[in-house]
Amino acid sequence: MLITLKVGLLINMGTQTQRKTKGTPNQVDVHVGQRLRVRRSLLGYSQEKLASLIGLTFQQVQKYERGTNRVSAGRLYELSKILDVPVSYFFDQISEETDHITPGMSDNDQDGFTAENESNGDLMARKETLDLVRIYYSIENPEARKDIVKFIKSMAERM
Repeated sequence: MLITLKVGLLINMGTQTQRKTKGTPNQVDVHVGQRLRVRRSLLGYSQEKLASLIGLTFQQVQKYERGTNRVSAGRLYELSKILDVPVSYFFDQISEETDHITPGMSDNDQDGFTAENESNGDLMARKETLDLVRIYYSIENPEARKDIVKFIKSMAERM
């Protein structure tokens, strides 16, 4: 009986196809997902709202934002139209030469900015930052926005 099991096991192994194992998401897919999340949040859309606009479930939007699932070219085009950004927006800050994420908001490599208590260093990925930016731009009066910036700068200088 023991021999029969070993033979059966060998036969099963011989016909078994190798499955692709799940690994960590591709760095570019994660970056595209983060850019999607930032833009969605800045527009004040929930995952459910965005999902309904493109005919998906909010779970699929979550997977896109985490980089777990890749966004197809057609879907990326559709998202760019809904979020009112060019397709290139999703790839901003990726260096073509080194294939890595470039910190900062410049076209050339620069040092990124981090807060001392910020563990991942990406301030634009924080909900608090996105809420602040969205609220700031909801103020229609440009002079009032300038006053708010002056006030915040003066508060930061005192600390």
